[in-house]
Amino acid sequence: MDPQLSTFRFSRLSSINPLSPSKFRHYRSSKLFTIRSSLPFSPQKAKYYKELEAAVNVVRNSCRICVDVQKSLFSNDGNVLEKIDSSPVTIADFSVQALISLELQKLFPQIPLVAEEDSAFLRSNNLADAVVNIVKDNTSVIYEQLTDDEVLEAIDRGGSNTIAFEDKPATYWVLDPIDGTRGFLKGGGALYVVGLALVVDGKMVLGVMGCPNWKQNSSDKSPTDVEECQMNESAPGIIMAAHVGCGTWTIRLPDFLSGLLSTDSLWERCFVDGSSIIHEGRFCIPESQTWDSLPLSNSLSATTSATSVGDKQILLVPTCCGSLCKYLMVASGRASVFIVRARAQTIMKAWDHVVGMICVHEAGGKATDWRGDGVDLTVDEVARRIISPPGGMLVTNGTLHDQILDLISLKSSVVS
Repeated sequence: MDPQLSTFRFSRLSSINPLSPSKFRHYRSSKLFTIRSSLPFSPQKAKYYKELEAAVNVVRNSCRICVDVQKSLFSNDGNVLEKIDSSPVTIADFSVQALISLELQKLFPQIPLVAEEDSAFLRSNNLADAVVNIVKDNTSVIYEQLTDDEVLEAIDRGGSNTIAFEDKPATYWVLDPIDGTRGFLKGGGALYVVGLALVVDGKMVLGVMGCPNWKQNSSDKSPTDVEECQMNESAPGIIMAAHVGCGTWTIRLPDFLSGLLSTDSLWERCFVDGSSIIHEGRFCIPESQTWDSLPLSNSLSATTSATSVGDKQILLVPTCCGSLCKYLMVASGRASVFIVRARAQTIMKAWDHVVGMICVHEAGGKATDWRGDGVDLTVDEVARRIISPPGGMLVTNGTLHDQILDLISLKSSVVS
């Protein structure tokens, strides 16, 4: 089916407005914009069409929040916070979670939300006003009387103590408001992702990832130039959307900060790459892990130079922070493999993987544990917040999957 056209028209952004009491400076998005958008397949082909359409819209609006907040981030020292685990988090995290929670609750009130953040830090630091103002500016419904408590409750709707699933089949949203917050704080085009997925009875049925700094035209560059390309080129970024049985698609985001522009954008079908030999593949690993810590290092060494990959080497693609941008790399064909080792001291969270898995699956790839089994999304029976893939996660273009599993099995202790 031919992709359908989506048109975006925006009015010029107004001037910066300081917010009190947090002194948070927010680039207000104009209310005078129109978006005419449709998905690249018909409702008759997609059981969860309405849910996916809503997910695309809320992720798009969330990307606008991220762009606005990031623009102010580097001119104001007061809006970068720290989580208890010392990973950086910003007002954008909380604003995105509040916005998406409010919108989804309005449209699908019976579907609960599993998300990364809770409002404890905002409550203890009196930062709710900044989030309320941002949410009011970006929601599709006018919340003139939106209160601090309502925003905090919306954030907490995705918190760990909100709902107990037990062992019953369940339908729920999974949200990572910003995956790759270090990339978000780094600025300069570093990658970060807003990720939202829908799970029905333990199966992923749709997923949407928004990446404001993704550069479409960097795909024709060598893998070692991708990161430099991301940091130096200017482009609006993308939305990636997947629905079970309908494939994975991308569409350009509007350029939120460019003023009066009209951009016609087409949905484009995504496919994984065609690498069929391991040493010809392009690999991603977490920033916190080294190639030598992975079982493949027993058979293959790694290089970051695309011009000097030997027969017993693989090319390691430099990427930015977070897991979801690696899934995006594999689903778009820009990387062949993403491999991450599970570690006893680290808990693997559902929101870091679920939306990426369905995008890779629908693009023709595979995502399994190191035994080759599908990931059990119900292993955390009560909260559905944790996944426990034996060994770790292996995400590939599908063609390389069994070859890599064979190499992993040579060191059988890693999946015992």
